[in-house]
Amino acid sequence: MAEQRPGAGTADDLTARIAALEAENAQLRAAATARAAADAAAASAAGGPADPAAPGVPAARRQRHAGRATAAVVLVVLGALLAPVAVVAVWARDLVTDTDRYLATVGPLVDDPQIQSAVTNRVTGAIVDAADLDGLAGEAVTAVDDLGLPPRVSALVGSLQEPLVDAATGFIRRAVDAVVTSDVLEAVWDEANRTVHQQLNAVLRGDPDAIASIDAQGTLVVDLTGVVDTVRASLSDAGFTLVDRLPTISASFPLLQSADLVRAQNAYRVLDVLGTWLVWLSLGLLAAGVLVAVHRARVLVVAGLSLAGAMLLLGAALTIGRSVYVDALPPAVQRPDAAVVVYDQVVAFLRVALRSAFVLGLVVALVAFVAGGTSAARALRASWTRAATGLRTAGERRGISTGPVGVWFDEQRVPVRVLIGAGAALALVLASHLTPAYVATVAVVAVVLLAVTTLVARPAAAQPGPGADGPPRDGAAASG
Repeated sequence: MAEQRPGAGTADDLTARIAALEAENAQLRAAATARAAADAAAASAAGGPADPAAPGVPAARRQRHAGRATAAVVLVVLGALLAPVAVVAVWARDLVTDTDRYLATVGPLVDDPQIQSAVTNRVTGAIVDAADLDGLAGEAVTAVDDLGLPPRVSALVGSLQEPLVDAATGFIRRAVDAVVTSDVLEAVWDEANRTVHQQLNAVLRGDPDAIASIDAQGTLVVDLTGVVDTVRASLSDAGFTLVDRLPTISASFPLLQSADLVRAQNAYRVLDVLGTWLVWLSLGLLAAGVLVAVHRARVLVVAGLSLAGAMLLLGAALTIGRSVYVDALPPAVQRPDAAVVVYDQVVAFLRVALRSAFVLGLVVALVAFVAGGTSAARALRASWTRAATGLRTAGERRGISTGPVGVWFDEQRVPVRVLIGAGAALALVLASHLTPAYVATVAVVAVVLLAVTTLVARPAAAQPGPGADGPPRDGAAASG
């Protein structure tokens, strides 16, 4: 038997180990390359390619990324700056062109006590002036004086002139107040404002036959002749027949008083164009900023927050504008408190619109964050996936399974999510007028649908082996 040379076995073992280590090293390098490719693909899906500032990225590529980042910032800023202007333009266009929207805006004013008081004062003043109560009382006193009564009686009769006027004025005021606080004013108010709205369009177009008018101070008035006629009939029925001999009495209520109306008259066509297209231009700029960005998910978060911030600025501008409006009221305005009520009611739908856009911006930013590639977003998605898997597994242990339907949802999860997102966007776009509650409801429904589809989705690999629900997915085979 040949004698074995010392150390030969040890050398063979070392050679084998070196070969195994080299093979393992090659496998590790291949795995690292695969992970890098997967990370790059994930970064691209999450909002753009890998960090352009990373080592090894060519200078030309870095320059292209810098240019795209700059373009994205410019587009998002422009879109955010145009958003408040677009909201105001849409609100103004609807107020001018949509009669139902206009009546919904000014209709509630009729129930406000300050507006009712202001209308009562105007109608009462119009009737008192038309009846010339001061003149009638003076004529009555003069006629009594001509009767040759004793001086003391004549002096007493003369002192009754002012109380007679006050008593008649109070009687008229009570009759007017009874009409104004009844359903009569609401009917007259709606009809008068419907006429005003139709005429407002004519005024803004410059139609010389328009009944409603905007004077040099920008005052838009509502005709109260219907209220006056009702009060005259009520006074006549009560025995105050003097009103039957009076000519036609005109009374009006200044609905809006601002130089902005004069400017709106001069820019009516521009308002119509801006109200139609400016909102789409703003959204288009925001979308373009996201599309050209390197990291789209991050820029979408910024775009959503920018939209919400722009709406906050618009809300602050409305609050400041309220004070400016009150300070700019001319001295002829007898009831500044009523003017403030009118301002608040007129901009009520504008406030609803800006709040809706604010909620929409926050929803977009939140969705973009969750779908992004940050570690927090990935951890959040991983937590939800684990929770959904745990619930699905627990259900399957108890015999509850979605079967082939769940497999289909798992295989088509990307198209299903795109369909849900597109449906939510379509629901927002097709809505005639957004409200914060509507935007939040659409967002909640979309989230619930996404959660349900995730729970229903059942990977094919989770099925039992052949003979149950079908063969394992991806060609997985049982080991023997």
